[in-house]
Amino acid sequence: MQDSHTATFEQLPNLIARHGADAGLHDVVIFVVDLRDTVLRQVTGRGADAGEGGTRVAIDGTLPGRAYQRVDLLAEPDTGTHRNLRRWWVPVTDGVERLGVLRADTATDDAQTRDVLRDLASMVALLLLSKRSFSDSFARLVRTEPMNVAAEMQWNLMPPPAYAGHGVTVGAVLEPAYGVGGDAFDYAVAGTILHLSVFDAMGHDTAAGITANVAVAACRNARRQGMSLPDTSQAVEETLSQQFGSTRYVTGILAELDLVTGRLTFVNRGHPLPLLLRDGRWTTELACTPAGPMGTGLGLPVIPCHEQLEPGDRLLLYTDGVVEARGAWGNQFGRDRFVEFVLRHHSGRHTVHETLRRLMHSVLEHHAGELDDDATVLLAEWRGGHQDALTP
Repeated sequence: MQDSHTATFEQLPNLIARHGADAGLHDVVIFVVDLRDTVLRQVTGRGADAGEGGTRVAIDGTLPGRAYQRVDLLAEPDTGTHRNLRRWWVPVTDGVERLGVLRADTATDDAQTRDVLRDLASMVALLLLSKRSFSDSFARLVRTEPMNVAAEMQWNLMPPPAYAGHGVTVGAVLEPAYGVGGDAFDYAVAGTILHLSVFDAMGHDTAAGITANVAVAACRNARRQGMSLPDTSQAVEETLSQQFGSTRYVTGILAELDLVTGRLTFVNRGHPLPLLLRDGRWTTELACTPAGPMGTGLGLPVIPCHEQLEPGDRLLLYTDGVVEARGAWGNQFGRDRFVEFVLRHHSGRHTVHETLRRLMHSVLEHHAGELDDDATVLLAEWRGGHQDALTP
């Protein structure tokens, strides 16, 4: 940690390998995950993306990928090919945000060795977090194709795609990752209140991205002043009207979850209604009278709605691009398939974030890899205070 304070992202591979060797971990290598959660890319510290000469490892169908998916420390079969050393793959996570994996060889295979591997992976996670925000090399390495301007804005606007704390886990996914237009998600914690929101701006271009950025910023500004959900949504409306007149609008769901009681409060601004998943088999759409999209100036009353969650409940907020994605024959992915997919993978004991990764890949596959509209899912699981169950 002391040596890392003035280190750059490009210097991390050598820094970590050197200190890893002091702890009995040999040939330590870092891999970071790409934006779409499809491949793990080696950090070498060389080239424009700090990955020159490194390898790519697919997440699906590989041992490193399985360690990443399951968030579990895994060892390669002992074939004697690593100089009598055991090769390990260790997930690199910050809480429940999966950043990549760590590869290391050890001469021993005991509980202490595994603890040291996990400790180093935790340190690597902190170092990656501290360096990525000002590193173009990191941004290049985690991209596998060019990104448009709207997506550049959105990814720098939104919070990390995963969070766990105070008895709740939050995960989010957004596509097309490199060409998103007007979709955005947001979440934040203040004391015992979790704020959740999704926005869908009209259009699918840079103007839509700017509109979504303004909406998220206005929402944050209002709630940080202590405004209620109805007043916050009205503040978004007023800001959009001041900036764009009546030419741009945003639909959205704004919600607050009391992390102590499980009491959910939300407002509907012309957006698809939230879905509640309970016991891995029961689903309902939460009713709430719509107040009209923000920026349209319809003047409809904004009515807050309420729902009491039970421990283990999962709340789904999403944009219409998820369910309206059409396949080659014109058939929509559909809400029923969307819900069935989440329930099936929830029943299979996948984490929130692995469920979302598989869901979005399924949506993309249904649409032959190219979406006509943005697709965003924000999933929150409330465990009712069982903090020890938040991380795998």
